[in-house]
Amino acid sequence: MEHAVSQCAPADRRQVALGMLQQMLEQGRNEISRRLREHPSQGHRSAQEQSFLIDQIIRLAYDFVTETLYPTANRSTSEKIAVLAVGGYGRGEMAPFSDVDIGFITPYKRTAWTEQVVETVLYLLWDLGLKVGQSSRSLDETVRMAEEDLTIRTALLESRFIWGDREVFDEASRRFWNDVASKTGSDFVARKMAERDDRHKRMGDSRYVVEPNIKEGKGGLRDLHTLYWIGKYVYRVRSVADLVDVGLLTADEFRKFRKAEEFLWTVRCHMHDIAGRAEDRLTFDLQRDVAQRMQFAARPGRSPVERFMQLYFLNAKTVGDLTGVFLAHLDEALGKKGKRFLPSLTRRPRKLNGFKLDRGRLALPDESFFTEDPVRLLEIFQLADRFELEIHPLAMRSARRDARLIDANIRVNDRANRMFLETLSSPRDPERVLRWMNESTVFGRFIPDFGRVVAQMQFDMYHHYTVDEHSIRAIGLLSEIEKGDHKTDHPLSTTIMAQILSRRVLFVAVLLHDIAKGRGGDHSILGAEIALALCPRLGLSAAETETVSWLVRHHLLMSATAFKRDLSDFKTILDFSQSVTSLERLRLLLVLTVVDIRAVGPGVWNSWKRQLLSDLFEATEEVLRLGHKQRGRSERIESKQASLSEKLTLTPASFVKFAKRLPDAYWIAEPDDILERNARLILDNPATELVIDACYYAERGATLVTVLAADHPGLFYRIAGAIHLAGGNIIDARVHTSADGMAVDNFLVQDPLGRPFQEASQIERLERAVEDALANRSAIVPKLEAKSTARRRSDAFKVAPSVLVDNKASNRFTVVEVSAADRPALLNRLAFALFQSKVTLHSAHIATYGERAVDTFYITDLFGGKIENKARLKALESRLIEAATGEGVAEAAIAA
Repeated sequence: MEHAVSQCAPADRRQVALGMLQQMLEQGRNEISRRLREHPSQGHRSAQEQSFLIDQIIRLAYDFVTETLYPTANRSTSEKIAVLAVGGYGRGEMAPFSDVDIGFITPYKRTAWTEQVVETVLYLLWDLGLKVGQSSRSLDETVRMAEEDLTIRTALLESRFIWGDREVFDEASRRFWNDVASKTGSDFVARKMAERDDRHKRMGDSRYVVEPNIKEGKGGLRDLHTLYWIGKYVYRVRSVADLVDVGLLTADEFRKFRKAEEFLWTVRCHMHDIAGRAEDRLTFDLQRDVAQRMQFAARPGRSPVERFMQLYFLNAKTVGDLTGVFLAHLDEALGKKGKRFLPSLTRRPRKLNGFKLDRGRLALPDESFFTEDPVRLLEIFQLADRFELEIHPLAMRSARRDARLIDANIRVNDRANRMFLETLSSPRDPERVLRWMNESTVFGRFIPDFGRVVAQMQFDMYHHYTVDEHSIRAIGLLSEIEKGDHKTDHPLSTTIMAQILSRRVLFVAVLLHDIAKGRGGDHSILGAEIALALCPRLGLSAAETETVSWLVRHHLLMSATAFKRDLSDFKTILDFSQSVTSLERLRLLLVLTVVDIRAVGPGVWNSWKRQLLSDLFEATEEVLRLGHKQRGRSERIESKQASLSEKLTLTPASFVKFAKRLPDAYWIAEPDDILERNARLILDNPATELVIDACYYAERGATLVTVLAADHPGLFYRIAGAIHLAGGNIIDARVHTSADGMAVDNFLVQDPLGRPFQEASQIERLERAVEDALANRSAIVPKLEAKSTARRRSDAFKVAPSVLVDNKASNRFTVVEVSAADRPALLNRLAFALFQSKVTLHSAHIATYGERAVDTFYITDLFGGKIENKARLKALESRLIEAATGEGVAEAAIAA
C-alpha cells in the first residue's frame, strides 16, 4: 500500500489509499463469510477474524495518515498517540457489522497535530462505511471520566492496544487499574447487576421470547460478557479460563460458558452476514435462514427452525444458570472480605427436614444431600413455596447436577408426587417456584412429557413464548386470578374461581394443555392421552383424571366457538352446551381458556375477547341450568322489542310498524344497546339514502360503525375495503336488510394493534372513508393495491389457505370458515368472492392468530335458504381460495 500511494500525486493519495483499504476490507469480509459458511458452527473464530481484519485496517490507516499525509520528523512528548480497541472490539470479538469502538489517548492535552491525525483517521474509517464509536482524551481525562462514568469504565476494562505509542497505552492501563478499578470493585459489581436487570426489563424480562435479541436479551451474549467484566474487574483475570483459577467458575461451568458463547457468536455472525448489516434481533425470517445455514434438519413433528430455536433457548438457559452460580461464588468470595453484595433475608422457618438456611436462602447441609434421598429434589421446591423462601444458587447448581437421579422409581413415589402437586396448586406463588424447578431441570426429569417441550418454540407470530414458559405463565395467571389480582380484566373468572369444586383439576389441566406440542398430530388429542396416564400418578382420582383429560382435549373449543361462530345463532350455543355437558366443566373451561389466551403474550387479550367469552358462558349456563325450558326464539324477540319500546318515544302502533320493518334475525343477533342506537339512527334519518355512524364502543373494546343504505350487491365488500383504507380491522360484522330494502349493517372495528378508534379525527376518517366508497367517490381496489407493500414479519411464514363449509353448524345458514395468511384487505377480497358467488351474507366473524386469519361467514342463497348444491359449493370454495391467495384481484379492480 505504501509503495502504491507514494507513486501518486499528493492530491490523489488519500483517494487511492481509501480505495485500497475498501478493497482489503471487502476481500477480508468475503473470506470470513466464506469460512463461516464452510464451517457453520465456528462463529467465535469468525468473530475473532473480523476483529483481526479491523485491526489491520486501522493500522494501515494510522500509518498512512502519520507517515504520508502528516509526517513529522521529531515528535514531542505531547504528540504521542495510543490507538485502543475498547468494548467488544477490545475483547477481540466482532460480528461482521459490529460497531468499531476505538479510543485515542495522548499523554497531555491534544496538540494541533494530534487533532489533525485523529480526525483524518476517523474520516477514513467513516468513508469505509464502518460505524465507528470513538473518543479522544488525555491520560488525566481518561482517568477522571472513568471514575465518573460506568460505561467508560466498562469500555476501558477491555481495552486493547492496536497501534501507535505503546508507552501511552501502558500508562493508561496502569492508572486505570491503580486509580480507578482498585477502589470501586463493589460499586462496579452492584451497578453492573442493576444495569443488567434494567436491560432485561427493556427486552421483555424473559429469555424465552420467540424473537429474542441475541446480544442484549436475557440469556444473550451481554449476560456472558457481564460475568467476565465482573470477574476481570474484581480479580484482574486476563481470560474467561482464569475465572476457574479464582474460583468463580468450576471447570465444568467454564466448558458450558464456552459452549454457550460459541453457539451465540455463531448465530450472531450468521445473522449479520445474512442481513448484510448489524442485526441482533433473531426475527422469524432470520431464524429460518440461520437454521438452514447451520444445517438443522427436520424431525417428526418439528421443523428445522423449531429445532434450531430450541437449541438457542437451551443455551440461553445455560447462560442464566451460569449467572446464578457465578454470583453465588462471587458473593462467597467477597463475603470473606466483608464485602457481600447479595442481601441477607431474615425469614427463619423451622422444620426444614434437614435443609438449612444460608443468609435466609434455602441451602444444602452437604453436597451428598440429594444423593442420599433423591425425593429431596422435589422437597426443596415444596419448602421454598411453603415458607416463601429463595433457593441458594449453589443449591440450584446441585439440583441441576443431581436431577439425573430422578428415575422411574422416584416418578412413582407417592411422597414425591404429593409434593409436586402441592407445589403446582399452591395458593401462594406457584409460577415462581415452578420456574425455578424448570431452570434446575428437575421439572422435566420428574414429568418427562414436560421435558420434551422445554425450550420448544412455536414458529408462528401468535405465540410469544416457548411452550414451557407459556404453560408456567398460565399457571401464574391462574393463581393471580384466584387471589383476585385481575378483578378488572377478568371479573367473571375471578367470581368463578370461588365456585370451582376441584381447583387442583384446573391447575393440572393448565399445566398439561399444551404438553403434546411438537409431536406431530393434534396436540389436544395427544395431550388428553398423556393426562389419562399422568394424573393417577399425581394422586388424582378417576373422576378428576377424566375431567383433566377432557379439558386438555377441548381446551381450544371455547375460544374457537366464541371467536369464530355467531353466538346469536342458538344452534351454536346448543352444540357447545352438548359438548360441555355440565356447569362445572363450563366454569373450568372458561378459566382455562382465559389464562391460555393471556399467557400467549402481551397484547393478545382484549375486552372484545372477554365480552365474547362472557356471552358464550352466560348463554351456555342458561341452557345447562334450564335445559329445554330456556326462552324460545319468539320469546327472545318479544323481550328485546319490549325493552326497546320502553326506551323510545314512539306510540305502540308506531313501534309495531317500526319493528316489522326489521327481520327476526336482526332482533336475535343484536344486543340491546345496539338495537337502541340503530333505532334512533333510523328514526332520525327517515329520508336519508346513506347514513354512516361511528362511535367508541367501550363494552366491546372496539369502535362501532353502523351503515344505513339502500341495499345492493357488493355493499359489504365496499365497506370492508373502505374501513381497511382508513386503517381499521373489522373483527365482527352483522348484515341485515329491512322489509323496505334498507341495509342495516353493524361493524366492530379496531386498529392493527387491537385497540379501538376513540379520537374524533380517527372516527371522522372512518366515516368519510366509508361514505366516499359507497358514494363512488373513490375506487377502492386501486387504493388497496397502492397501500404499502413493504415486507412484513408475517412474510416469513407460509400459510396454506383452506375453506371449510359446514351446513350442520346452523339451522338457518351455511357456515363458511376461511383460514389464510393474514394480509392487507383480506376481508375485502373474501367479501368480493362471496359477491361474485351470488350469496347473501348475514354475519362475519374475524379472528387472527399471528400470521393466520380465520374469517367465518354465515351465508344463504339469494332466497334465504342454505347452499347445499355440491357444484355450487365447490365453485364457492374455489373463489374463496383464489381470493385468499391474492388471485383474481384484477377482476375485483374492474368491478370496483
